[in-house]
Amino acid sequence: MAVINFGSINVDHVYQVDHFVQPGETLASTHYQCLLGGKGANQSIALAKAGAEVRHVGRINESDANFKQVMIKHNINCKYVACTDSPSGHAIIQVTPTGENAIVLFGGANHEISPKDVMAALDGAKSSDWVLTQNETSSIDEVLKQAKEAGLKVAFNPAPMTDSVKQLPVDCIDLLIVNEVEAEEISGHKDIDAMEKYFQTNWPNCEIIITLGKAGVCMLKNERRIEVDAFVVDAVDTTAAGDTFIGFFLSAYSEHTDAKTALTRACAASALAVTQVGAAQSIPDEDQVNRFLAKHHS
Repeated sequence: MAVINFGSINVDHVYQVDHFVQPGETLASTHYQCLLGGKGANQSIALAKAGAEVRHVGRINESDANFKQVMIKHNINCKYVACTDSPSGHAIIQVTPTGENAIVLFGGANHEISPKDVMAALDGAKSSDWVLTQNETSSIDEVLKQAKEAGLKVAFNPAPMTDSVKQLPVDCIDLLIVNEVEAEEISGHKDIDAMEKYFQTNWPNCEIIITLGKAGVCMLKNERRIEVDAFVVDAVDTTAAGDTFIGFFLSAYSEHTDAKTALTRACAASALAVTQVGAAQSIPDEDQVNRFLAKHHS
């Protein structure tokens, strides 16, 4: 069983700041790092660290090929990660002392994935494989359609949320993973009960996960509502917390772990991630998550 992730690979420029920069303000940062990021790469690393077999499909500039090597070192199959002349996708990230972040994103090479690339990457996929994608690359509609035609399970994380998401073939999606903001934008409702009713009515054949930050997570599955509380930790940086959640959840769930157990593992991994600075660097491994769960459930 493999997860084939059609995902972004970004170069993250991370600045520690006292507060988010204001219009007209020039603000000195106290620390700077240049790191591997992008929702796609982060989710692939989280999947791999959680023990899944991962194949990543993406694009990166030739000068940033060292970041592809970082992914390979994480045991990610990068056969379909191609180097290109276009600038790599990148992000300018501000992180405050309380761990909040603000991000400016440039798509770059991430937008060069073609329908032919999708076909090549899905060739030979097994019926037990999952396909995962986000909203930071091109050809997302083709990923959804071709994966469904191939009989694969499809997980979709519509982040960052844009109007284009509403034009996608939603009937091809088996698992939708959203945060509160994304759920509100898709459903048009702010109230969680109204959101859930919307999804049950309009996405009846899709399982829905809504992450609720400090309030935990809920999952709508076969007309059931499964809730898991968040773990209380001292957060220093929330970057990649959602990506960590997705990787650990899908790794467990795709191996037929029951939904509540998979959600609990994902919440534990996400809690550990926010106690560390950085994106991919903050993602824990299986052993760390197991120790954390043993400590909190003892």
